[in-house]
Amino acid sequence: MATKRTNGGKNECEDRDFLCRVRDAFGVFARKTSAVLGSAWAFVCAILIIVVWAMTGPTFHYSDTWQLIINTGTTIVTFLMVFLIQNTQNRDAKAVHLKLDELIRALGPARNKLVDLEKLSDDELEKIEGEFEKLRKKADGAKEKVEELKSAVSR
Repeated sequence: MATKRTNGGKNECEDRDFLCRVRDAFGVFARKTSAVLGSAWAFVCAILIIVVWAMTGPTFHYSDTWQLIINTGTTIVTFLMVFLIQNTQNRDAKAVHLKLDELIRALGPARNKLVDLEKLSDDELEKIEGEFEKLRKKADGAKEKVEELKSAVSR
C-alpha cells in the first residue's frame, strides 16, 4: 500500500488504527524471518533437530509421546511458515508487477492496457491471451515468408 504524506510529513498509516501498525510490523518480521529461515544455517538446524529427535527414540522407547513431539512441532512450524511464505510471495509478486508496469509505461508503442493486468477477470485475461496467440501466429507466418524470400534470393 502506498502511503500518502499528510499532516506535516506523517504517513497516513501513522494516523490509522492498530491493524495498520500490526500489518507493518508483520511485514518487517516476515522479511527478516524469511531471510533467516531461508538460509543454509536454518536448514542445518532443522536437520540437527531431527537427528537429535531420532537419537532420543530409544531412550523414550519410540513412545507415542516421542512421536507426538515431532508431529506437533512440524505441524506448528508448517502452519506458521504458510503465512510467512504467502506474505513473501505477495510482496515479490507486487514488486515484479510494479516493475513490469513501469516498463510498459516507459515503452512508447506498448499497450498501456496491459498495466495492472493481474487485476482483470479470467474472461478478460483469456481475451488478451487470444490476442497474443493471434500475434504469435501472425509473426510465425511472417517469419516463414522471410525464410522463403531468403531461399529464393540465394538461388
